Amino acid sequence: MAKSEDKDVDAAPKKKGGAKKWIIILVLLLVVIGGGVGGGLYAMQAGLIGGGGESHAAEHVNMPRLVPKSEQVRGGNKEDGHGGGGDSGGHEPMGKGGDKYASTYYAMEKEFTSNLRESVHFMQVGIAVSTPYDERIIENLKTHEIAVRSAILLALGDATEEQVFAVEGKRQLQIHLVHAINKVLKQKEGFGGVGNVYFTNFVVQ
Repeated sequence: MAKSEDKDVDAAPKKKGGAKKWIIILVLLLVVIGGGVGGGLYAMQAGLIGGGGESHAAEHVNMPRLVPKSEQVRGGNKEDGHGGGGDSGGHEPMGKGGDKYASTYYAMEKEFTSNLRESVHFMQVGIAVSTPYDERIIENLKTHEIAVRSAILLALGDATEEQVFAVEGKRQLQIHLVHAINKVLKQKEGFGGVGNVYFTNFVVQ
């Protein structure tokens, strides 16, 4: 009986030691696998493997950037028809509720003449746009001016007498023109960016 008990006592530590060994091996495997997966994900995001991270980063860098008021260029440049020149220098909104981002304006050179829908009258309007984004939006407008002018004329031709003679109707027309212009820019460049449309001249005859 004594010999049997001794064998059981000797076997117990061996079983415990074997279990600890397997636990250590499993923990090491989990660390190695986890590190490999984490490293792989990091490499993909950094663009080191797979190429997905690189294209995503390039696409993000190429997007137009919102211009904070602190970077706004003050003054105007008559030669190119939009805001530019002057001094920049930490300009912030002067009053509570002022715009957080700068506005760059661009006045379209030629006025627009269009018949009104179901009317003998026609209107002649001058149009300017503004954007809170960088100069690329204005450059896109200039590049695709023919397509943009066509979209504006179609939108104006859909206006009615009641709309153009009422202040609220004119505001609705402004919103309609913003959507029309941005739709063209999105089709051509993948990004709209025009925030507002303004009437610099508005005559109905």
